[in-house]
Amino acid sequence: MTSCFVVFVLQMWPDNAHMSSHSREVLQGPPRYPIDLFHTGNIVKICAPMVRYSKLSFRTLVRKYNCDLCYTPMIVATDFVRSVKARNSEFTTNQGDHPLIVQFAAKEAQVLADAAHIISPFADGIDLNCGCPQRWAMTEGYGACLINKPELVQEMVRLVRNQVENPMFTVSIKIRIHDDLKRTVDLCQKAEAAGVSWITVHGRNVEERHQPVHYDAIKIIKQSMSIPVVANGDMKSLKDVEDIHQITGADGVMVARGLLANPAMFAGYEETPLHCIQHWIDIALEHGTPFTCFHHHLMYMLERITSKQEKKIFNVLSSTSAVLDYLRDNYGVK
Repeated sequence: MTSCFVVFVLQMWPDNAHMSSHSREVLQGPPRYPIDLFHTGNIVKICAPMVRYSKLSFRTLVRKYNCDLCYTPMIVATDFVRSVKARNSEFTTNQGDHPLIVQFAAKEAQVLADAAHIISPFADGIDLNCGCPQRWAMTEGYGACLINKPELVQEMVRLVRNQVENPMFTVSIKIRIHDDLKRTVDLCQKAEAAGVSWITVHGRNVEERHQPVHYDAIKIIKQSMSIPVVANGDMKSLKDVEDIHQITGADGVMVARGLLANPAMFAGYEETPLHCIQHWIDIALEHGTPFTCFHHHLMYMLERITSKQEKKIFNVLSSTSAVLDYLRDNYGVK
């Protein structure tokens, strides 16, 4: 490793002991560009940004089962820019964790551009969250309230494009739809004009939670754009992925809860196979995944497999050793 490389990392990320070994591996690895995925002719299969869940260990798991592209959980850009401690606690990666998109919550163009500049040596692109409907995010000016500020979104995309030197570094946005779809199309076209790489559309409005997804709206948006569009919402099997691709014409699909329940979904499994559970155990133990996260993922994975009585027993287990014993005794998973 050259001395100039070490200096570069320290300048970009002061005191980054947590990141240094991982980050240096990433920069030495072969380049893999997310935008190229959209030119293969295949549906791009994406793991969604999920608070607490789409961290390195889970991304490592789904990549074993035909997931093409992974997002980090949403990170508040202001905290990320200001605090090395926040960076180290919110973001971890390694050599195999590519292609990777880091999703940010932001409401100021320069702050987002600064966050993108900091993360650019370690990831393949950033995504601006314009879809989170949670009250705290909306109150702070983040998430889905940005769909009502198309000029601000346009400015943020343009500034990242102008200030990150790597031309292959992508800038995407994830949105919800308006009741008046013309407003959504206008937002998307403004983002496209600013240089956005692709747009992920969650086919619900800000008020909708579990109502049916408006796939027809995603289709209209796709027909209005010349850049890739990714469909998001209520996909629970590979058949759903293929059906929604046919309905919407979207270039890719992004899945959240479906992958939590079955991380092997993109590989065509109808429920989580036991070897996937074994992979999760191995990965989680290797990465030092906190017990709560380790256990919660298994609760999701076993949802379609276990009986109500089994769930009652498994869900109250309180240690890694108890979980491992249970899985060994009941499923032969070591």
